[in-house]
Amino acid sequence: MGTLASGLRPIAEELAGAPRVYADANIPAGVVDAMRRLLRWDVLFVLEDGELRRAPDAEHYRRALEFGRTLVTLDRDFLDDRKFPLEQSPGVVVLIAPNEPALVRLLQRVDREILRAEAAAPLPLRERKVTMVPEVDE
Repeated sequence: MGTLASGLRPIAEELAGAPRVYADANIPAGVVDAMRRLLRWDVLFVLEDGELRRAPDAEHYRRALEFGRTLVTLDRDFLDDRKFPLEQSPGVVVLIAPNEPALVRLLQRVDREILRAEAAAPLPLRERKVTMVPEVDE
């Protein structure tokens, strides 16, 4: 029988290079599951944290930066630079899609084009915000 450390080592190694994201409360649980299982992202999902689940948007914005995670959301309010200044942005991905399968396809693009792009930084969208919408043929 192995030790706790030996049991956790493969998990830690797998997540070591994984994109680190902060999924706010409006991301469906099924989409969070896809982030973890399909895309192999290290996801902090606020609904799984008693302290964060009811926090206001400004707190999520601040905490994502504090935790070194890209904020992933469906909430277009985060695009308001007056309320959420770019210089304080952890990097924000606002997803716009009609259903969960379309959201997962968008996240696959985010994974490929942003979070795992060649030489992607730990916070590849720091001080930036992007809106992702389905491509015409999706």
